Amino acid sequence: MTSAKANAVLVEALGSSLRRGGNALQDVPGLLKRILEEEAWKEFVTPRGELVMYAEVEDFVRTSPSRGLGADPDMVRRLIQRDPVTLDLFDRAMQRRPGRPETLSNRQDSAPAGTTRTAALRRLRKDRPDLHGEVLAGHLSAHAAMVKAGFRRRTVSVPVDKPEAAAKALRRNLSKTDLAELARLLQSRR
Repeated sequence: MTSAKANAVLVEALGSSLRRGGNALQDVPGLLKRILEEEAWKEFVTPRGELVMYAEVEDFVRTSPSRGLGADPDMVRRLIQRDPVTLDLFDRAMQRRPGRPETLSNRQDSAPAGTTRTAALRRLRKDRPDLHGEVLAGHLSAHAAMVKAGFRRRTVSVPVDKPEAAAKALRRNLSKTDLAELARLLQSRR
């Protein structure tokens, strides 16, 4: 019961930060990281002295206070978006395990898609753990790692209001061979 009481301190601090909002939200990534690493969400005591136990972190997140966080997982993701380690821990914890029945709540929490940081971290974790580690260590952005892995194309923004500005941007980012090919393509009538 002692660890359940220690876990309760962390769970209450996180729940309080979420409810207070404002500047308290800056504490969310660090508190959530500790709760996930220490698995404090699995067993804790409520302020009323009730022992609460969970098998799935999603149930802990969605259950109303003080037996849970009473939060939407997407909102939690937005709050931890700038902390790749916590975001990755949360994504791992929220993934539907094989054999876990699909419910309305976990159907809504489907795999991240598109170009989100969460989607990139999940793909890198699965297919390029070396680059995933680089992102978590802060050596690469999730996007840069996806480009390096060949999962995304490298793109650049080109201003279109002035041809000389477009040319400068392209010269900065394309090889001489690619610039010559671009010039040829621009001159062709097709």
